[in-house]
Amino acid sequence: MVAHLPPSIKQLLTLRNPKVLPSPSLSKLSNVFTSTFANAQAKKAETGWLVLTTCSLLTLSRPSAVGHLYRFVTRSSLYDDVSPRLVDLPSALNKAAIMRESALKSVVFVGVPRVILTLTALHEALDEDVKSVLRTNSRRSATSDTIESIVTRGRALWDSIYAPHADKLHDKLGSYHPDFISFIIQSYGSVLSPLPGGVKTYEDTSSADDLDQGNLSRALGSVVGIATLRAEGGVGPQLTSHTFGLLKARSCEHQNEEDKWLSSDEGTEWVLRTVDHILDGISSDGQEGVRAKL
Repeated sequence: MVAHLPPSIKQLLTLRNPKVLPSPSLSKLSNVFTSTFANAQAKKAETGWLVLTTCSLLTLSRPSAVGHLYRFVTRSSLYDDVSPRLVDLPSALNKAAIMRESALKSVVFVGVPRVILTLTALHEALDEDVKSVLRTNSRRSATSDTIESIVTRGRALWDSIYAPHADKLHDKLGSYHPDFISFIIQSYGSVLSPLPGGVKTYEDTSSADDLDQGNLSRALGSVVGIATLRAEGGVGPQLTSHTFGLLKARSCEHQNEEDKWLSSDEGTEWVLRTVDHILDGISSDGQEGVRAKL
């Protein structure tokens, strides 16, 4: 068994910026969070804001900033040193679960390593009372009893996003590798699509016995896709597809008022512009990020 890295390999691993990027300064984060959240409140799109902000920071590899985001939404200010005992537990639990679910769904778009880093940082930032009542049992385990429903959910979401080209794209990706499209459909069904049951919004509360902790709507799943792909850059076709996916969410049944607005033309434009605002606001080199020209 190899217990230690050879010196030459250890040295190589220090090259090419392997370290996690630090959080921007609290003043910079505070400015970005405060301005974008105020705008989201005016639009009554606070859930969309929390989802897209979490996913933008995750994709930019700023995991510690996600911890600061949790503190912002549970204390209203990054500079608020309120005792954890005074935090509204049902509200904080709901927000933590929404952030955790947003990070999990991001794995479909930007991969496992960033999600691990972000979930680690979020877990470390959580108040102990919140941590102790977050759901610990998996609702996504693929078994002989669940795999059929997972694939059904995945194909339904696929069709919803990519219609009228869903079958053509399905077959095209399958031609690249026979297991690729199966992996995507199962990922859409187990991770990206809403779980059966109710969905949560920013103003909701949660509890230890709440099976719907953090469950995100169909529209918010598309917000995850837009935020991660916009922040990632260089993936224009996929960003366009998932922007269409949010617009198509307007035809889904049982939408709440926020989902209806997010999937409107105005709401979808707001999602893109707000992600850009966050990217520009926390740019470490002071240079402007990508500006949308819609």
